[in-house]
Amino acid sequence: MAVTPEMVRQLRDRTGAGVMDCKRALAETEGDIDRAATLLRVQGIAKADARQARTAAEGRIAAYIHGPGKVGVLVEVNCETDFVARTPEFQAFVKDIAMQVAAEDPKYLSRDQVPEPVLKQEREIYRAQALAEGKPEKVVDKIVEGRLGKFYQAVCLLDQSFVRDDQKTVEELRREVAAQVGEHVVIRRFVRFQLGEESR
Repeated sequence: MAVTPEMVRQLRDRTGAGVMDCKRALAETEGDIDRAATLLRVQGIAKADARQARTAAEGRIAAYIHGPGKVGVLVEVNCETDFVARTPEFQAFVKDIAMQVAAEDPKYLSRDQVPEPVLKQEREIYRAQALAEGKPEKVVDKIVEGRLGKFYQAVCLLDQSFVRDDQKTVEELRREVAAQVGEHVVIRRFVRFQLGEESR
């Protein structure tokens, strides 16, 4: 059975696993989302989920000024202990996130922060585009969801390709760092300033 982007999205929403992990699990379970979710838990996602239940109240706030001072970023990234917050791995991750925000200008942290009116407008635009392109009505919904996925990749920090390695998303990087340091790691918030732009 072919693994579709929609199946991958459903499994990601359910497990929080990375795109490649979801594709592999779906391929191994012949597209069975329930079995794929169980497989991912067996292979370590359950540990990540357990970490997520713990409080992440320590961490670092980092500032990054790009180039000649025309773009500036502040980010807050949390972990569970000050010990981890002082490790080179964690501090490098915080710096990478600040650089990511400067370079890619995400509007939201995650999909659940995108306002419903914005999503509604995007869906309407993608539907009108698909129909104008002469796509059959029966496939328009799939096309809309596919384009919405690309929209998320452009505007949501966690969905963006990591600027230093475009084979992984920022969320996949976050999970790697959490596994590496053995603590729950959370990108809490960010703000990006560009010289001369209006406040948003």
